[in-house]
Amino acid sequence: QVQLVESGGGLVQPGGSLRLSCTSNGITFSMSDMGWYRQAPGKQRDLVATITRRGRTNYADSVKGRFAISRDGAKNTVYLQMNSLKPEDTAVYYCHPSRTEYWGQGTQVTVSS
Repeated sequence: QVQLVESGGGLVQPGGSLRLSCTSNGITFSMSDMGWYRQAPGKQRDLVATITRRGRTNYADSVKGRFAISRDGAKNTVYLQMNSLKPEDTAVYYCHPSRTEYWGQGTQVTVSS
């Protein structure tokens, strides 16, 4: 059974930083296009950042210049470095391999003073 596990969320003050991690027991991230998504209460799930198998990255306009997606093939882990966090970044964050049905349980990020 394929599992995705996100971690690294928490409560942080505006302007702070967090690094999210995503691991899997059944998907080789270096062979997959990967994305980070987020869903705030009462809102749809939105794409935040993507990284292709070749390492090309793309970001939602709302996080450009603040967030960075990366991948460690040896650890089979995808990261989302989040800097200069804002209250509107508060959401549950999910990683997702493109063109699959697999989702993890998500990790909560709360930005508040």
